[in-house]
Amino acid sequence: MPEGDTVWNTARVLDRALAGARLTGSDFRVPQLAATDLTGWAVRESASRGKHLLLRLTAPTGTQWTLHSHLRMDGVWRAYTPGERWTARPAHLIRVVLRSPGAVAVGYHLHELALVATAEEESLVGHLGPDLLGPDWDADEAVRRLAAEPERTIGEALLDQRNLAGVGNLYKCEVLFLRGVSPWTPVRAVPDLPGTVALAQRLLAANRGRWTQSTTGVLRRGGTSYVYGRRAQPCRRCGAAIRKEELGERVTYWCPVCQPDRA
Repeated sequence: MPEGDTVWNTARVLDRALAGARLTGSDFRVPQLAATDLTGWAVRESASRGKHLLLRLTAPTGTQWTLHSHLRMDGVWRAYTPGERWTARPAHLIRVVLRSPGAVAVGYHLHELALVATAEEESLVGHLGPDLLGPDWDADEAVRRLAAEPERTIGEALLDQRNLAGVGNLYKCEVLFLRGVSPWTPVRAVPDLPGTVALAQRLLAANRGRWTQSTTGVLRRGGTSYVYGRRAQPCRRCGAAIRKEELGERVTYWCPVCQPDRA
């Protein structure tokens, strides 16, 4: 499940594979871009903004464009060497193929795929809050946005990318466990909102650059999380059974003892 750190890692993979190269071919398998040909376009850089990926390009005319994609829950990009088999997902899920002399980038099950002038990037990502892994990170602004809806549950508020960009379900659950806060607590009742925001940023930053996401400091399978994905297993702190329940459109995991009852 892509979260901000996963998308950041993906952007680095594409940057290493394509940045500085001139594309030798492209194949878009979505109706809105089916006739688009990026042959001869130069790749300037690959960047992430929350869960959005921005591949910045220069056309032969010198104009600058951005290929935008959103990974949502199931999108992935993979970089292959020329001639290597594309094995990440079934072929029918491929949405775009970008070829360069040294690499082939394949995007599977991508969402919101669009090619826009780089100057117009904000039309696609301008609504996002501060990016926890970006140069625009502003903890005070993230806190201000969260606090603007005091009656909303903190679990829902952390997932709203308009408040802060990059937190997904895993980090939502883990941050709230570590802060001892129930996911159903209204934002107004969270004891230390700045501390919650700061912890979210630290956890994402700690996992940047690796594919195994861990909030416990343990990288072995089964030991990477405190509550996420651990329904009915004993809490690592108190031994109570971890619970799982719907919260909005997502499931949430929490410890009924370490995270007090809903306020």
